[in-house]
Amino acid sequence: MNETTSTSTLAAQLQELVRAVEATGAALLPSSNDELLQTIVEAAARIFGAAAASIALVDERAGELVFRVAYGVGSETVVGMRIGLDQGVAGYVANTGQPIALSNVQNDPRFARAAAEKTGYVPKSILAMPLIVEDRVIGVMEVLDKISAPSFGMQDMELLGLFARQAAIAIHQSQQLDALNHAFLENVRALVSPETAVDIQRALGTGDAAQYDDVMELARLFQTIALLGNAERKMCLKILETFRAYATKTG
Repeated sequence: MNETTSTSTLAAQLQELVRAVEATGAALLPSSNDELLQTIVEAAARIFGAAAASIALVDERAGELVFRVAYGVGSETVVGMRIGLDQGVAGYVANTGQPIALSNVQNDPRFARAAAEKTGYVPKSILAMPLIVEDRVIGVMEVLDKISAPSFGMQDMELLGLFARQAAIAIHQSQQLDALNHAFLENVRALVSPETAVDIQRALGTGDAAQYDDVMELARLFQTIALLGNAERKMCLKILETFRAYATKTG
């Protein structure tokens, strides 16, 4: 196998690996997480007997809340909507990390009526709960207008807290897995470039088949590690860091 042919083969195999990981990631990350959050929102709306419910996540770069999933009246226009972290009841909860229950939103200056009107639904009462991970607010969960009562009570707030904790765990785990998969794909994409493929082939010397297979096996192992649980991934990373430190010292 000459250098040109082997380099082309390496690039082709790496491209195939990238496509495989992307296909797996698309199946495991965005859809499953959104479906879980949607299930939580719908369950909350039914249990509270609420007319609507939603989950918004913090976009730290933009300084905004992005409504990720919603259920009930106005849900079609709510999903994807953005509001500033200094706007509305949700913004207040995101900023303070404190839950809030309003029995008459019209009399509260924190209520963003203009934003509500854009959805076609202006609620009368709101119960909002922060989504907290490791003392950091990552989003807000809201239920609107309890159908069987004029407002939400303390028991409702405690119960929504349970839902919010489950939602926060689901989001955090998904974000961690997404970040790890993204980092893995970015590194594999770098290997796909013809220039880097040439460098790899040269690093393998004469194109020894066993060494070539080792490189591909390492890539496959990283794909497997990316799909493990959080604790397992951290353990793998510690092992790799220990080996790297050892190899640097002895090399």
